[in-house]
Amino acid sequence: MIKLLLLVAFFCVGCAGISNEGSGKIVYNGIPWFDNQGNIVNAHGACIVEDNGRYYLFGEYKSDKSNAFPGFSCYSSDDLVNWKFERIVLPVQPDGILGPNRVGERVKVMKCPSTGEYVMYMHADDMGYKDPYIGYATCSTINGEYKLQGPLLHDGKPVKRWDMGTFQDTDGKGNKTYMKIEPRLRKTDGKGYLLIHHGPIYRLSDDYRSIEAEVAHVKGSGESPAMFKKNGIYYMLYSNLTSWEKNDNFYFTAPKIEGPWTKQGLFCPEGKLTYNSQSTFVFPLKRGNDTIPMFMGDRWSYPHQASAATYVWMPLQVDGIKISIPEYWQCWDINTLKPVDALQKGKEIPIKEMEFTRDWKEENSRLASNTKGSILAIPFKGTHIAVVGESNPHSGYAKVSILNDKKDTVYSSLVDFYSKYPEKAIRIMTPKMSKGDYTLLIEVTGIMPIWTDKTKTIYGSDNSFVTVDAIYGF
Repeated sequence: MIKLLLLVAFFCVGCAGISNEGSGKIVYNGIPWFDNQGNIVNAHGACIVEDNGRYYLFGEYKSDKSNAFPGFSCYSSDDLVNWKFERIVLPVQPDGILGPNRVGERVKVMKCPSTGEYVMYMHADDMGYKDPYIGYATCSTINGEYKLQGPLLHDGKPVKRWDMGTFQDTDGKGNKTYMKIEPRLRKTDGKGYLLIHHGPIYRLSDDYRSIEAEVAHVKGSGESPAMFKKNGIYYMLYSNLTSWEKNDNFYFTAPKIEGPWTKQGLFCPEGKLTYNSQSTFVFPLKRGNDTIPMFMGDRWSYPHQASAATYVWMPLQVDGIKISIPEYWQCWDINTLKPVDALQKGKEIPIKEMEFTRDWKEENSRLASNTKGSILAIPFKGTHIAVVGESNPHSGYAKVSILNDKKDTVYSSLVDFYSKYPEKAIRIMTPKMSKGDYTLLIEVTGIMPIWTDKTKTIYGSDNSFVTVDAIYGF
């Protein structure tokens, strides 16, 4: 029999997987985030645009059932912490490059300085990734309904490539030293660039609706390009090609966009696989008189991307041409740029105090099971609960649910316990609800993330274990 424990627990964390704690604004990496409606934030391959004092997050609105394009989403925030769902700004089209049973990825948005128009770019493809296009859409308002204009053209021909990113240059205003050294680069202010996997960098036309010229080609690069500039130096991030699997991302530097581009190596410790993420964008986070480049990465979870894929956002340290994220912060204050202990005020319920069915095995003060349908149930009184567990190469998906006192399901999602290297961390912090009596259910689904790429190389887990180290109430 499962021993049901009553937890008297009061939570002080807010919504969005990025939550308030005290006076700080806390970013939670690697766990689901929840929007103002209590739904999981679904914005992958994303970018952030700051517009009129508000932040707008654009991303792929993924499905758990298929990799087919379901639309691009838009969320807004005044603090980069609590997100409001705006709308699907570009839905599936009746036909064309983003029609039914097509792929839409890597959405990026920039405001064109010369027209005031918001221009959206994306990789469009068929389900086999054999019919790629770089498409673009436009809108007069940042969070309105974007109109797909078609493929982006270069010399009158569509750009038929895959992973892409964008970069909007500045002229270094406010940096007198930089302007003195490179006065010619003042003319780059507002110039838009399209970044393509495996090297091409295209300069966009003044209206951002076509390509003006290919200005550089970064040899030895990879996919998922993301660019930023700091102190007059350009930095370009890439990942290796391992399908949905994570890998050690790397970067290049250049004194100007035209190059020469020099490979510098990794920016996270080797073997950590960019803290189980893949680069998608670098957001210029303004703090006082400084601008901090914030790495934005996706922690993909194929095939259940909508509910189980999460995000890794971290400040990058810059020292000359060297950039780094020397250690992983699962939780950090976006105002102070310092890590925080999200479990510090919590009450731990030790695994050793729980009784469990024979499907769950206790070892080293943790519970583990790979038996499909086995359930761990814990009643609690409060508003939130957190599950700490290990992800590793032998694990799969858990179904995590919350039942109210009437035994109605008020929350349910899949949680991915797989990673290529073992990592003990918070796997989920459930969304904030009204204070009351609830029951937490953790169910082994028997589903393991496994997939192949174009070369039929097999990736993913070799089993479906769910490993629980502790349960916390706050």
